[in-house]
Amino acid sequence: MDIIDPISPKRLKRSLTDKMVGGVCGGLAKYFDIDATLIRLIFAFAAVFAGTGILAYIVMWIIVPKEDMY
Repeated sequence: MDIIDPISPKRLKRSLTDKMVGGVCGGLAKYFDIDATLIRLIFAFAAVFAGTGILAYIVMWIIVPKEDMY
């Protein structure tokens, strides 16, 4: 669990360290403070059963910025 900084707001960023393809699932996991595997399973479930998981992932890959290197 990360220490919350009261000055800067919590922002959704794509992860540079916890990524398999684009870092979207790793970034969502950091934002919601849960395991990235759970987010990956949700995207896989949505891709297989609803057909929206791949589209949602691609859109988030384009829209959500990368986290800073430092």
